[in-house]
Amino acid sequence: MQCSRLPQVEFDQMTLGAKVLEADSHGAKVYLLEDGNILKVFRRKRWFSSALLRPYSQRFVDNAVRLAQLGFPTLEVISHHRLQLPGRTAVLYRPLPGETLLQLSRRPDFDWTQQLPRLVELIQRLHQAGIYFRSLHLGNVVETPEGLLGLIDVADMRFLRAPLSPRMVQRNVQHMVRYIEREKLACAFPLEQFQAALAVR
Repeated sequence: MQCSRLPQVEFDQMTLGAKVLEADSHGAKVYLLEDGNILKVFRRKRWFSSALLRPYSQRFVDNAVRLAQLGFPTLEVISHHRLQLPGRTAVLYRPLPGETLLQLSRRPDFDWTQQLPRLVELIQRLHQAGIYFRSLHLGNVVETPEGLLGLIDVADMRFLRAPLSPRMVQRNVQHMVRYIEREKLACAFPLEQFQAALAVR
């Protein structure tokens, strides 16, 4: 997909009336547009970096396409843009319908007994497909209206030619463990069963 220039006036029109879903000290990062689509803004953090050659927005686009080709539910990219501000790009996409496991887990009637095997299966499929998803956590796994589990926020991902090594599997699972502890979900989330199912000690 080509990366086209998006002038500031068109950016302003696109985001008019949008809800800001995420922001930092540099401004809004994720907009929910009035038509239900999402515009995600990427900023190059360092002047000299690999993002000069392949911006994170391009990785986001490529990874979403690759995941869909491999049969993993994910967001649908509509367009990719260079913004007027230096070092900034943006991706317009249709979000993956559904709720994240983090959102679902906060419901009073939620039960990990049913969801854990499905989460483990998804992660095992990723690892067998050689996919190392650095941002693997409950906030980036979505249950769709069809009852499938899919992935969002897919920029930070590597596709290898072979299944992940045990060391990489362990590293990837530890990302999830640290996230659960940081979000204070360890009391409710079955960490031991999760790690045992993925053969991580």
